[in-house]
Amino acid sequence: MGWLFLVAASIAEIFFALSLKYNEGFTKLIPSIATAVTGAGSLGFLMMAIKTLPLGTAYAIWTGVGAAGIAIAGIFLFNESVDIYRLSSISLIILSVVGLKIFSGT
Repeated sequence: MGWLFLVAASIAEIFFALSLKYNEGFTKLIPSIATAVTGAGSLGFLMMAIKTLPLGTAYAIWTGVGAAGIAIAGIFLFNESVDIYRLSSISLIILSVVGLKIFSGT
């Protein structure tokens, strides 16, 4: 169950980061509410995940999925650069997350 909570936390983290772009310094109501809800949800799911998963593994995966996810979203939503160095770096983050899952022993 911890892994499902961690997936939910990671997805919520991506939406949290996206909502930061749209709330414009908490001046827009709906995006600001989305920021609060997704941020709280992300942390809440992470707290539930670390009840059964190692803290270091869970936190590293949570931040890695969030970082890679928002970088990929930025490419599609905000026309951020797509070059070999950026894609390679994102790939390394994803590879690291997969490695942590495979070798976590849980």
